[in-house]
Amino acid sequence: MPELPEVETIKRTLEAKLKGLFITAVEIFLPKLIRTPVPEEFQSLLAGQTIQRLERQGKYLLFHLSQNLTMIIHLRMTGRLVYSLPGTPLTPHTHAIFHLNNGYQLRFSDTRQFGNISLVPADNLDKVSGLNSLGKEPLSQEFTREYLKKQLRRHRAALKPLLLNQSFIAGLGNIYADEVLFRARIHPRRLSNTLTPREATRLFHAIQDILKEGIENRGATFRDYVDGNGTAGNYQNLLKVYNREGKPCPKCSKTIVKLRIGGRGTYFCPYCQKM
Repeated sequence: MPELPEVETIKRTLEAKLKGLFITAVEIFLPKLIRTPVPEEFQSLLAGQTIQRLERQGKYLLFHLSQNLTMIIHLRMTGRLVYSLPGTPLTPHTHAIFHLNNGYQLRFSDTRQFGNISLVPADNLDKVSGLNSLGKEPLSQEFTREYLKKQLRRHRAALKPLLLNQSFIAGLGNIYADEVLFRARIHPRRLSNTLTPREATRLFHAIQDILKEGIENRGATFRDYVDGNGTAGNYQNLLKVYNREGKPCPKCSKTIVKLRIGGRGTYFCPYCQKM
């Protein structure tokens, strides 16, 4: 699933192409992709809308449009948004095409068909399920060490599932949570309210540093993810523990193991991240 660094990279690559353009027409090939309104109304409302700016909130991508509308896209597991020439052959599982006034197209494809798109009034964003319950953005000024320490004390939960909870922190997913906990030298089953102030500080810096590194390297591509230009990321080549079961830890050379914690595959070094 595209996580914060991937969605931020998509946002940056697409905004450079789309800002100021307007949508001339929309083709929908998978009606269930459109969450609200009904597909016919969705197509009608979007025709003629100018793309004013793009924004990312957690793993959501927001297109702020003219006439007080916002299009919200969640890529889920395998969604892609690619800026394409009209003559380019369609990739498999292309479910929507947004035609633009410069002749280009924005194409949405999704192998697993879990992604969704909504079109809502801009002043109703606080009523959108999922979006309205997001925790603080981990790279924002509001996300401070003291804020994180307070939130950790308020919960009594294993850290790995807690980091994946989007109402706790917005944007972290499986890949980056594993890398964050390795960088912070904290066991993924450690209860949040047992962290010392020093450990909580390490966790804070690890969250911010890992996410910034992910963005700088344009995200991680294992199979599906590409940015808005159709280009794969590079961060998968720099991961220390994720997807490295049975391989030596880059710090201590002990074997990286994989456990299921909170129903999710979790990679860590039991020597560097002692319980």
